[in-house]
Amino acid sequence: MCYVRVVRTTLELDDDLANVAKQLASQRDMTMGQVVSELVRTALEPKAAPRMRNGVPLFTPKPGARKPHLALVNRLRDAE
Repeated sequence: MCYVRVVRTTLELDDDLANVAKQLASQRDMTMGQVVSELVRTALEPKAAPRMRNGVPLFTPKPGARKPHLALVNRLRDAE
């Protein structure tokens, strides 16, 4: 069985962050405390090591992003 212990505490948040947390709580039908807890858990999760190929880290392009073509790569390299 999993028991979740809830601790009441007071946090001082910047106004803009408090407003965003309130909006998220409203959108997700959660309390502000639940939203903040979820965001903190996500921020504290260990990040996965980047995939590597031949000692070079690979990245995942954003959906819909155009792939660079060789002419662009050469132009950017030569601009240095």
